[in-house]
Amino acid sequence: MKLNNFILLLLLILTCISCSKKEIKKSAIKEKSLDLQVLEAYAEGKKALEDNDVLYAAKKFNEAEILFPQSKWAPQAALMAAYSYYSQDYYGDAIAELQRFFKVYPNHKNLDYAHYLLAICYYEQIVDEKKDTSSIIKAEKQFKFVINTFPKTEFALDAEFKLDLINDILASKEMYVGRYYFDKKKWIPAINRFRTVVDNYETTIYVEEALHRLVEVYYILGLKNESEKYAKLLGYNYNSSKWYEMSYGVFNKKYKVNKIKKEKKKNSILNKAKSLFDWDEQKKHSRSIFKKNSIIKKI
Repeated sequence: MKLNNFILLLLLILTCISCSKKEIKKSAIKEKSLDLQVLEAYAEGKKALEDNDVLYAAKKFNEAEILFPQSKWAPQAALMAAYSYYSQDYYGDAIAELQRFFKVYPNHKNLDYAHYLLAICYYEQIVDEKKDTSSIIKAEKQFKFVINTFPKTEFALDAEFKLDLINDILASKEMYVGRYYFDKKKWIPAINRFRTVVDNYETTIYVEEALHRLVEVYYILGLKNESEKYAKLLGYNYNSSKWYEMSYGVFNKKYKVNKIKKEKKKNSILNKAKSLFDWDEQKKHSRSIFKKNSIIKKI
C-alpha cells in the first residue's frame, strides 16, 4: 500500500514538472511572438513615416508600444509617434505624446531629445507675438529647461540659438507697444516698456533704440539728469550707433542727424528673427538636428 502511494506521488511530481516545462516553453514562444509583432508594427510605422503618411505611422508606433510595453522598443515607438505628428505639423498631438512619454518613461536615455522636441513644438506654433505670447513663453521655458538639464548636448546648443531669436521677438513686442505709447504721449507706460527692453533684453538688436527712446522721453518730461544718464549709457556702449547720434541731436537742436542707409546683412540677427515666420526655412534648420540625431537613425 505504501509503495503504491509513493509511486502515485512520484507520478504527480513528474506530471507537474512536465506541465511546468510546457508552460515555460509556451511563455517563451508567446514572448518571442510578441516581440516579432512589435518589430513588424514598428517597421510598418517607419515605412509609413518615410511615405509621409504620418497618421498611420503614429498609429503603428502606438500599436508597437501597446503590444509589448516591457520591450526596449516601447519607449522608442512612443517617441517615434510624437515625431511623426511633429513632422507634419500636428503639434498638439505631438505635445500630448511627449507629455505621456515623460510620465511613462521618466528615466529614459533619450529624455534630452524628447524635451528638445517638445520645445520645438511650442516654438513652431509662434504666429504673431503681438497678439499671442503663450506659445513663445512656453517655448522659452522649455528651451531653458533643455539648456539647464542637458547642458553638454547639441540640443542645448541649438536651444541657446533659439532663445536668442525668442528674446529678439519678445523685445520687438515691447518696442512695438512702447512706440505706440510714445506716439500717444503716454510717457509712463512708454518708459516702462523701453526699460523692460534695456533691463531684460540687453543683448538684442532693440536695446540701442530703447535707450534712445528713454533719452527722448525723459528730455520731454524735463528730467534732464535721467535723459543724460541714458544718453551716456548709449554713448559708452554704442558710440558708433545711429541711435546715439540721434540722442546727441536731442541735446543739440542745431545738430543735423545724418540719415544712414540700412545695409542688409545676410546673416543678421534681425533676419534670423524674421525667419521665425518663414516656416519652410525654419523647419529646414530646426529639423536638421533631428536628421543628425534622429531616433530613426538610432534604431
